[in-house]
Amino acid sequence: MRLVIIGGVAAGMSAAARARRLDRSLEIVVFEKGEVVSYAACGIPYYLDGHVPSLRDLIVATPEEFETKRGVQVRTRAEVVKIAHSRREVLLAGGERVRYDKLILATGARPDFHGIEGADAPHVFTLSTIEEARRLKSYLDAGKAVTAVVVGGGYIGLEAAEALRARGLRVTLVTDTHSLLQYEDPALTSVLESHLRSCGVEVVFGTRVTAVENNAVAGIRCDLVILATGLRPNVELAADAGVEIGRTGAIVTNERTETNLPGVYAAGDCAQTKHLITGAPAWQPLGTTANKMGRVAGSNAAGRRERFPGVAGTAIVRVCGLGVAVTGLSEARARREGFQPVAARITALNKARYFFGRPLTVNLVADRATRRVLGGWVAGELGVETRINVIAAAIHNEMRLDEFAYLDLAYAPPFAPVWDPVLVAAQQLEKKL
Repeated sequence: MRLVIIGGVAAGMSAAARARRLDRSLEIVVFEKGEVVSYAACGIPYYLDGHVPSLRDLIVATPEEFETKRGVQVRTRAEVVKIAHSRREVLLAGGERVRYDKLILATGARPDFHGIEGADAPHVFTLSTIEEARRLKSYLDAGKAVTAVVVGGGYIGLEAAEALRARGLRVTLVTDTHSLLQYEDPALTSVLESHLRSCGVEVVFGTRVTAVENNAVAGIRCDLVILATGLRPNVELAADAGVEIGRTGAIVTNERTETNLPGVYAAGDCAQTKHLITGAPAWQPLGTTANKMGRVAGSNAAGRRERFPGVAGTAIVRVCGLGVAVTGLSEARARREGFQPVAARITALNKARYFFGRPLTVNLVADRATRRVLGGWVAGELGVETRINVIAAAIHNEMRLDEFAYLDLAYAPPFAPVWDPVLVAAQQLEKKL
């Protein structure tokens, strides 16, 4: 029995590792068109600012390590150009044909430049691959840039702005929307904008970039451009093979990561899943989602019956020392989805005052009719990750606000106050309801 996996980064290698653990007799072959597999793309901004000393530190395992330690054949610079599912085989560039019994599509996503002219200029970069990170680092080390424009206000754009500021560049962030982090909450955007400006990053809202010129973007002079304009799932190979593509633009999968073709699974940035609150198709190209979907795909390809329940949209980013995290639905989106949302926002200390507690802002959203927790965001210097994870867990378990408000959360002065900020936010929200 041979399992072929197309794509060797987060989802693909997670699938390969899981399938091997469950079935030692399974022949597993991974095809990756790039030169590196199993690397942490999320760490690229921290390589640029010097926190990660070497790109080698971002590589989890080499192809040789997968082969010698796990018995997984990994072929790099091997591009699959066609899937012939009726014959259960894939065709590689160069003409080689490889048969499969089970197939996992983990083809990932690529930067979407939205038709921006000049996106291929030598001073224009993305933060998408190891190769691109190496090219950008060389450009920065050569001292060729003093000013930079980051196009895009999502988490990649914010991380890029922080990395460039740490390198001493003057940075302007340009976005075509009026919100940041793709989370429709004016208060959150205000917090982020104020903090960015205090750190020397200018923010320009509502400006669509259509072209990159030699030394300017949207009239802003610059020596370097980072395009963080979003991603597009790599689905062309799958679509040509008859795999169904969903309204998100990604591959349709069920809770077992199965596609419409028998024996073919999809996972990671190329695949859509389900939103835990709305039940609608959701596409969340994040490393966390990719690894979990890959694990489920690998399990099921090896004969198990595991399920991936979906996503809540949980994400966290560091912006010039400020932690910002979101999960679930904003008040505006919840209203569009047909809920009756009510929100409360509080600022409290993350631990006891006499242990140098720092301010932490928590925004919580619940549905008036059902009292169900729908979402929230957290911003502060310390403790953001624990609070957003509590809210995300509540969403996963469809928790009501009255249950949430009395969660038995840990207390000790060095770590948290008696009333944790998320519980204070819940109390304020209960008053509103």
